[in-house]
This record gives sequence, structure tokens and C-alpha cells, in this order.
Amino acid sequence: MGLRERKKVQTRNALIDAALELFLTQGYEATTIDQIAARVDVSPRTFFRYFSSKEDVALSLPADSQEIFLAEFAARPDSESPYAALSASMRAMIGTLRDKDPEEAARFLKARRLVDETPALLAGQMRLLMENEKRLVAEVARRQGTSPDDLRPQFVVSIFTGLGMICYNAGPEGLDIMARRLDDVLTLADRSLRPGWDLAAADASSSAAG
Repeated sequence: MGLRERKKVQTRNALIDAALELFLTQGYEATTIDQIAARVDVSPRTFFRYFSSKEDVALSLPADSQEIFLAEFAARPDSESPYAALSASMRAMIGTLRDKDPEEAARFLKARRLVDETPALLAGQMRLLMENEKRLVAEVARRQGTSPDDLRPQFVVSIFTGLGMICYNAGPEGLDIMARRLDDVLTLADRSLRPGWDLAAADASSSAAG
């Protein structure tokens, strides 16, 4: 990355940090774009070079994580089943976030806490997730050789996004905890959805063996 690109990343991160700090200390609604820009010592015009609105900067990190996930999914081999590819992509996305430097990981978790505490941003995040679901359905349909209007890709994506929400709704934990919870949820889903698998009997057998 050249010097110019590094400066752009630094300015973007500085705006995100300033916005998150102001949102969490004085409230999302009470914070203005002018205040965010002033905290970084740039003009509002500079702010709008990076973000289109307050909501855009507040949701920028969740949006970035979704872009990582979608890119990982698009890169998975077509030979994998859609569910297996989605699972591997989600694990890769969390791994990518976890492997970033501690400052970036802390920034991501702070953004999650802000969304959890702000109803307007929760609504914005749901819109973002719905838009990304359409992209996922289109990619699953391509892999299955069907149309996005077909029930099969919609079913696969609905199941998987539901599992992802179980992990996300548990709260702004550390990324290591998120990764472990994701593994637990995916393992439970695999056992629960496998034809002929008696989950209750398996758990009882496991408890007896313990």
C-alpha cells in the first residue's frame, strides 16, 4: 500500500474512531457530522469523501465484515456444497477479524456495542443484512444452477443467516468467543439437520458417557 492509500486508511479509521467515541458518550442522535469532523481536525467535506451519512460511518465496520464474508464465499470452490462454503466463509471472516491488530479488533467490538445500544442503527443493520442476503442467494443459486427466485437457494441462505444471528445476538464478546460459539452453533446445526439424527438421544448418550 502506497503512502497516499495509507493516509486514506488512517483518515477513515480516525473518522470511525471519533464517531464511535462521540456516539457512545453523547448519543447517536445528539452527535453531528460537524462534531465528528472537528474531532479529527478535518472539514465536513472531507467526511463526505469517506462516508455518506452518520449511519454510514456507524455501520461501516459491520459492512466491512460482510464484504469480507461475501468475498470469501465467492472464492470458495464450486465443488463445495453451498452450506459447507458458507460455513467455511464465516469461519474465515471471523478469523480475518481476529487476526487484525488489537486496535482494529477493539474498534470492531465497539461498533457492535454501539449498534446493540442504538435502535436506529439496529434497523439500519437489518437493512444491510437483507441486502447482503440477496447477494448470498444469487451466489448460492449460481452454484446450484437455479434462479434466485427458486426456493432452494433462499432456504439455504435463510438457515445459515439464522445461525449467524444466534452468534451475533449473544452480545459484543471477544472474537475468540465468537469463533468458538460459531463452531458450536454449526456443529449443532449439522447434527440437528442431518436426516435420521436423533439429537436428544445423542445428547443423552453423551451425558451418560460423561
